[in-house]
Amino acid sequence: MNSESPFSSAAGAGGDAVVPVSALNRAIGTMLERTFPLVWVSGEVSNFTRAASGHWYFSIKDAQAQMRCVMFRGRAQYAEFTPREGDKIEVRALVTMYEPRGELQLNVEAVRRTGQGRLYEAFLRLKAQLEAEGLFDPQRKRALPAHPRSIGIVTSLQAAALRDVLTTLARRAPHIPVIVYPAPVQGAGVGAKLAAMVELASRRREVDVLIVCRGGGSIEDLWAFNEEVLARAIAASEVPVVSGVGHETDFTIADFAADVRAPTPTGAAELVSPQRVLLLRDLDHRHASLARGFGRMMERRAQQLDWLARRLVSPAERLARQRTHLQQLCARLASAGARPVRDARAHFSLVQMRWQRWRPDLSQHRATVNGLGERLERALLRQHERHLARVETLAARLEVLSPQRTLERGYAALLDAQSGRAVRAPSALKPGRRMTLHLAEGSADIALSDVQPRLTDGF
Repeated sequence: MNSESPFSSAAGAGGDAVVPVSALNRAIGTMLERTFPLVWVSGEVSNFTRAASGHWYFSIKDAQAQMRCVMFRGRAQYAEFTPREGDKIEVRALVTMYEPRGELQLNVEAVRRTGQGRLYEAFLRLKAQLEAEGLFDPQRKRALPAHPRSIGIVTSLQAAALRDVLTTLARRAPHIPVIVYPAPVQGAGVGAKLAAMVELASRRREVDVLIVCRGGGSIEDLWAFNEEVLARAIAASEVPVVSGVGHETDFTIADFAADVRAPTPTGAAELVSPQRVLLLRDLDHRHASLARGFGRMMERRAQQLDWLARRLVSPAERLARQRTHLQQLCARLASAGARPVRDARAHFSLVQMRWQRWRPDLSQHRATVNGLGERLERALLRQHERHLARVETLAARLEVLSPQRTLERGYAALLDAQSGRAVRAPSALKPGRRMTLHLAEGSADIALSDVQPRLTDGF
């Protein structure tokens, strides 16, 4: 190593130098981090624990050794999956020393699956790609025929799934012919062979529905059904496709591309085949319904025939019936013509009687009006007499207060000739001022020559 140890100088000064444990562990940790860069390590997961802080603690082991690992929350939150006990994984880690306990550990920065894990990642990538292209769109999927005329099967002739499917079809629908399109279901290049059989069945159009199936197995065994070529062949098929691969918990790309996924091959056979017993039962029910309908129709026809037979009479009898009917119509017409007149007369009599009953007695009202007229005339006469007496009284009072009467008693009224106003104070009498003097028997214009005013309290 080119770098000097942190305690090499102390050891050189004295051969018996004492080093603290923490310093020793720190030096070892520094040496490990500098010596071993980031490296991918594979193994099996054991003792996996997720702490409350979000950190992962586990061990990775193989047949000969194991090593403790830690993946801190900042890295663990970006992991695509959570390891489980027994998973085979690969970790990208840095070799470090956990100083408090002096334990060697791997500081994990990334984790990925190995073996099955890589296949699963490839499965997820292909699934996402095909899903983005719309191959798994539910709007594209077609409904299965209710009564297929023939059923096709794409699988291996030696597969146990073929026997299960054929047994189920023979039990449920022995009347439907079955066509097998043989193809291997495991091995190299199997996906292309399965796709070729699907394309053949679609091209021939000799079946109404197609089953693509095989029994259960590991992900490697089922990998042929995860190949893109088979998924595209299923999606492009003109015949509805049912996928029955593996067990109920197994999912393949073919399941998503097919029109319907069955949990097992037997389930696929049950989905495409109508049960013969139920079909026969339904046929019996329809036959009975048809027989009842036909019987009711015959009864209605017979009743209609009887009614038509009753209407079938001789011409003479028909003329006699028509003559009788005509006479009845004439009588009804005459009665109908007289009835409105009779009803109108009765109604008129009723209205006339009601009018006479409610007709007012004019003589009584006339006497009342005459009495009210006399009372009005008397009231007006009395009111006139009262007004006349009041006018006479007011005239007498006016006569008493008349200025002429005052002048006749010897008084005179002196008015200013210019303004026409009455002269009330001696101060208004000035020499040369013209005045008008009103007396009982006339008036005279005068001019004052000498005035000597004198104020008094009375005459």
